[in-house]
Amino acid sequence: MASTSDIRKGLCIRYNNDIYKIIEFLHVKPGKGPAFVRTKLKSVSSGKVLDNTFSAGHKIEDVRVETRSYQFLYAEGETYHFMNTDDYNQITLQEGSLDAPGLLKEGEVVKIMFNTEDSMPLSVDMPASVVLEITYTEPGVKGNTATNATKPAKVETGAEVNVPLFINEGDKVKIDTSNGSYMERVKE
Repeated sequence: MASTSDIRKGLCIRYNNDIYKIIEFLHVKPGKGPAFVRTKLKSVSSGKVLDNTFSAGHKIEDVRVETRSYQFLYAEGETYHFMNTDDYNQITLQEGSLDAPGLLKEGEVVKIMFNTEDSMPLSVDMPASVVLEITYTEPGVKGNTATNATKPAKVETGAEVNVPLFINEGDKVKIDTSNGSYMERVKE
């Protein structure tokens, strides 16, 4: 058993007969009344996100997890195939268990968390950022850059990302996987 002081981002807990992963948390100590922890929990089985508030000192049941490196092989409909980089065993996961499936490129190495009790995969942790090539975007109009204007662009995985006007087809860009936003252009 853990308490609210042990809450951190990425912790898996058992709550309402399901396993949830903590996405965000905030310790709040108001001037009047007891302290509490505001959390955003994501169900590892259904992918639903809910907000919950725990009072300070509340006991939470944490789930022991193990993290292993897996390489993304290919997607088949809503099923994603991964291979363990140590023993080459393959597993399949549903699209709902991935945070950003549109940004996952074949050959990308991700960390998959497993429940140590029954060896069930809980969640997939993507790298902080990925480098993808722009396959289609409208040409930017010269002189149209007085503000931070952006335009939609399609990347090699099929996802759509908003990029600055100076980005062209064939450019490689770094994309933040947590929110799918453009970070910078990558020179080779």
